Amino acid sequence: MSGGDKYVYQSGFGNHFASEALPGALPVGQNSPQVCPYGLYAEQLSGTAFTVARHANQRTWFYRIHPSVVHRPFAPYNQDGHGIIGTFDARTTEPTPTQIRWLPFAIPEDQQVDFVDGLRTIGGAGDTALKNGLAVHIYAATTSMNQRAFSNSDGDLLIVPQQGRLDITTEFGPIMVAPNEIAVVQRGIRFSVALPDGPSRGYVLEVFDGHFELPDLGPIGANGLANPRDFQTPTAKYEHTNDKWSIINKYQGELFIAIQEHSPYDVVAWHGNYAPYKYDLANFVVVNSVSFDHIDPSIFTVLTCKSAHPGTAVADFVIFPPRFEVQQHTFRPPYFHRNCMSEFMGLIRGEYEAKKGGFLPGGASLHSMMTPHGPDAHTVEHATTRDLMPGRVADNTQSFMFESMFQLRLTKWATDNKQRDHDYFKAWQSIPITFNPSQR
Repeated sequence: MSGGDKYVYQSGFGNHFASEALPGALPVGQNSPQVCPYGLYAEQLSGTAFTVARHANQRTWFYRIHPSVVHRPFAPYNQDGHGIIGTFDARTTEPTPTQIRWLPFAIPEDQQVDFVDGLRTIGGAGDTALKNGLAVHIYAATTSMNQRAFSNSDGDLLIVPQQGRLDITTEFGPIMVAPNEIAVVQRGIRFSVALPDGPSRGYVLEVFDGHFELPDLGPIGANGLANPRDFQTPTAKYEHTNDKWSIINKYQGELFIAIQEHSPYDVVAWHGNYAPYKYDLANFVVVNSVSFDHIDPSIFTVLTCKSAHPGTAVADFVIFPPRFEVQQHTFRPPYFHRNCMSEFMGLIRGEYEAKKGGFLPGGASLHSMMTPHGPDAHTVEHATTRDLMPGRVADNTQSFMFESMFQLRLTKWATDNKQRDHDYFKAWQSIPITFNPSQR
């Protein structure tokens, strides 16, 4: 339990957890007895195919008051109004190799918009129906979800709040997520978002294939980066009501709605290893060069969703946290770069070390595959003339990156957004020519 968080969690990453809100609600010795304790129903939620290898198999058993199948048929939801897509082709999106930056995305303060209605797709790649690819969204919400639950059949969601805490109710129990924390809610899990601090904004990374896992540490050893013990999974808490609820399901990029006459959060007990979790980015153990030059930014990877190609990710979640910088005779800011991966960046708070000024909290940037990028002219001037004394970098700052092997296509909402900074290219135009063939 942390400051501002009243909930109790279980610690660990990928553990087989067990939790019950009533003593003895979990069956002993089997998963699906003829009659469950307290007259509950057993229901399995599978996060992987039954026959996936044991080390990668993910599933959870719920013991709930109503089976989740007790609802009316699904119907299309707000087909003309929602801002989400699930197929990234020439009909729905457009490509651009141009460096793009957005000023902080607007929050519709004069409207009642909850988390679901406030989701907007920025871009992505692939197709949800083929379980291949990813999407990047932002959310901007002004009101809590009231008697509404959301479930995503298309993939796992990694949620990054930038403004305002999210009080997330899930079938597994509640999670409180503050800025500088993240939450992961996997495919198929029902959840609702309340806004205890008022209007909220943030970023969402969605992966269509696989699940997030901790990156391999290799020669770093057994400890470092995001340690498993710092991940927190909720504990069981149930509601037993006969209220009318709306279940909103994202399926192949479209939204559908079904009505039911009970709370979806009527799980009294559960056990398994397929469960949502949160993580405080302040707990990340930073690794960096203590001599000269840079280690590549992969050392800042918190979570990865691996692809079928070893060492290559569907998506990585990378952060640039407060840390010491001590490299000698080194250009210390992030180096100029052309990457075989796509880089979407956001800023939770503070000033990003390579672009102080135009890159603001609540905004974003996209540097597409093989598009040049790097520090702006002011940062270059400072970095090439400063005294290289040991010091701190990024204090009171937290920036992050969604990095992917896929080439991202952008929605019209993103390319035409009034917050797009069309002068972004100017950040590099005044970098001086310092070449002198007569002087090494």
